[in-house]
Amino acid sequence: MLKKKYISIAQKAANLQISEMRKIKKVFNTSFKYAVDLILSCKGKVIFAGVGKSGLIARKISATFSSVGIPSFFCDPAQALHGDMGQIEKKDILIIFSYSGNTSELSNMLRYANRYRIKIIGVASKPDSLLLKASDIKLLLPKVKESDVTGMVPTTSTSITMLLGDCLATTIMHHKNFSKEKFKLFHPGGNIGNSLLLAKDIMITGKKMPIINYKKNFKTALRIMNEKKLGIVIITKNKFIKGIVTDGDLRRELKNYSKETNLDKFMTKNPLVVNENMTASKALGIMNEKKITSLLVVPDKYYKKQNKILKGIIHIHFLLQSGVK
Repeated sequence: MLKKKYISIAQKAANLQISEMRKIKKVFNTSFKYAVDLILSCKGKVIFAGVGKSGLIARKISATFSSVGIPSFFCDPAQALHGDMGQIEKKDILIIFSYSGNTSELSNMLRYANRYRIKIIGVASKPDSLLLKASDIKLLLPKVKESDVTGMVPTTSTSITMLLGDCLATTIMHHKNFSKEKFKLFHPGGNIGNSLLLAKDIMITGKKMPIINYKKNFKTALRIMNEKKLGIVIITKNKFIKGIVTDGDLRRELKNYSKETNLDKFMTKNPLVVNENMTASKALGIMNEKKITSLLVVPDKYYKKQNKILKGIIHIHFLLQSGVK
């Protein structure tokens, strides 16, 4: 086979799946609304189940639910026979995936749920299947053409099942007014968490900040800079930012130093500031662009005002240590 045919084969498979995936709109009906309402009103956990490839999809959707603050876990129907059924309570909801709906391993889980009146949302493509007959809410998947050469290997069918699960999750997120701030709470680590860090999450505050009154002298500025070890000193007047002095400024001024040296003469007035809700990654970009190592952070309500109150300081070392890129 010529290598150039690899691309055309892949494109054919992709085009078929893209075309077939449009059938997902058939699922967005009254049953879908009932399913969303049931999940939103759930007082317990949202438990996902499935066998084989449907089980892998169920695991993924369960992980998505958990990642947005909806208590959820995956329960393997085969393992449930050996004690895992005890994890499922009456206040929980079972969401079971099976494209055919007639997977034999599901029968015991379905009987258990029906016996204890645990609500079931069934996802399958056959309306007369074992799964949908036992389900309280039936989400009927459309029949789709598989994208492999035989037309038999689960490809498009698994894609559309995954899409339905994601659509359930995103619909529920919308109704719960889910936000980036909430998402960050559940992802404190890793690239996603780092990308959502805000200036206020990573800045130093209070006594750690090198701040002196504008009436103080050169010697005091040097002492505070050495103590706080950030390479800067913030000059304030009546709690408002008046200017900034860097270690480079102090070194240059040492040649002309005298007891009468006024900080006002060599400080940078109206220094660059960022608001507390700016993303840490954007703050890092500003530092790289301006070739500076620190940024002053101010409260949102003061950001656009002429007089600004200092809330915190971000140093480039804090950003790099936190994995911000």
